[in-house]
Amino acid sequence: MAGLTHSALRTTILQYGGVGLLSTEMLAAARLPAERSPHSPYLVRTEQESPLSYQLLLANDKNIPQIFEALHRLKADFIDLNLGCPAPLVRRAGGGSSLMEDPIRVRKIVSSARQNTTLPLTAKIRLGETLDEDKLRNFCLMLAGEGIEMLTVHARLRSEPFARLPRWNWVAKVKRWVDIPVVANGSIDSVASARRCLEESGADGLMIGRAAARTPWVFATIAREVYGLEIPEPNICLPQLYQGYVDALIQRFQPDRRLGRLKEFTHYFARNYFFGHHLAAKVQASSSLDEAWEQAVAFFVVNDVDGCEGLATLSATKAEEVDCSSQSPGKETLL
Repeated sequence: MAGLTHSALRTTILQYGGVGLLSTEMLAAARLPAERSPHSPYLVRTEQESPLSYQLLLANDKNIPQIFEALHRLKADFIDLNLGCPAPLVRRAGGGSSLMEDPIRVRKIVSSARQNTTLPLTAKIRLGETLDEDKLRNFCLMLAGEGIEMLTVHARLRSEPFARLPRWNWVAKVKRWVDIPVVANGSIDSVASARRCLEESGADGLMIGRAAARTPWVFATIAREVYGLEIPEPNICLPQLYQGYVDALIQRFQPDRRLGRLKEFTHYFARNYFFGHHLAAKVQASSSLDEAWEQAVAFFVVNDVDGCEGLATLSATKAEEVDCSSQSPGKETLL
């Protein structure tokens, strides 16, 4: 979810309700002590974004005291250790899902993390390289034993694509093995899939990833229909939702950090329309935020005319500039 789970998407989700815990993008842990908040694009946060889990990408226990001191300064509500990211760049640097192959190193990381914070400490994993029940059970028990308080399980093997159906029955195994809350993740995008997942996994909660960008109201719908929470049925107006997202980008991010984030979001959001690929392609080809917005409005006028009433003319170049010295980490500073 890099490039997606930033402040603009988080507040878009919050306007509909139903979400219990928000998450940052995956943060290069080694850079946190030197990051400048609130102007770092990775650390932008509004007061309403709470509780917020800070998701860490790390490869070893080096500098954990300094990293966690920074997290306390940033007022993190939860701290999450990413042990499941399958991205090749992350794995080559020794992080993400590669850590599941080195439980001794992970034990040191979790132990040090636990010693340096009293905040809720969580972790996210995949099922591993192969379906090895003993190996996965020992790994999960080690995490719980060292102080992990909640475990999210993406129900696929490291090499399996998103097109592969998730193995929710394996989440059920993890649930039986450990005495901490277990959260299921993977292809949960509707009331129907949420119910199937809970029936098969017995999970204590659900984590939603890509569907959060496509349908930010999905949390509210699931909270109401599956968990029985008293949440009003979302009133969805896609063009106005899109405009609110663009407004948030302009208000909170430096100009060179806006367009890329809009393109990432639009890739998923456009799937709400039968001809949404035209919207995604036009925004992807845009060279400025103003151009992308103009292309989006032109699409809405043809494909969602009822939702276009009241859409404003945006000018990204007139938005208040913010000071932002943070840069995307290069490979050498990823971890």
